[in-house]
Amino acid sequence: VQLQASGGGLVQAGGSLRLSCTASGRTLSNYHMGWFRQASGKEREIVAAIDWSGRSIYYVDSVKGRFTISRDNAKNTLYLQMDSLKPEDTAVYSCAASMVWGPPATQGGPPRTDIGFWGQGTQVTVSS
Repeated sequence: VQLQASGGGLVQAGGSLRLSCTASGRTLSNYHMGWFRQASGKEREIVAAIDWSGRSIYYVDSVKGRFTISRDNAKNTLYLQMDSLKPEDTAVYSCAASMVWGPPATQGGPPRTDIGFWGQGTQVTVSS
């Protein structure tokens, strides 16, 4: 599956952005999906994940209550609604697809996944 992310940009702190990730080549409903981000000089981290049905969702603690992951399998699209953005949210955001969704290695941690496909990143910059 090919993944195309879009929706990044420059926004002031407290603002909102909505990222989209459109799949082509294969049906998105076959995959569990996630959003990752990588800030300059830092390691990539998972931001949010959603299973194929949309019933199981994970958020990293730093975005809980501010970000919302969702999917529209009919439109083959994954979304990340980002509200109350902070300068520390500045990063390149990428979407990814996994055939695996397993129990987390640690309590409260992200689901165990096996990323098979990555989309190209979209830059999100939050100014203070």
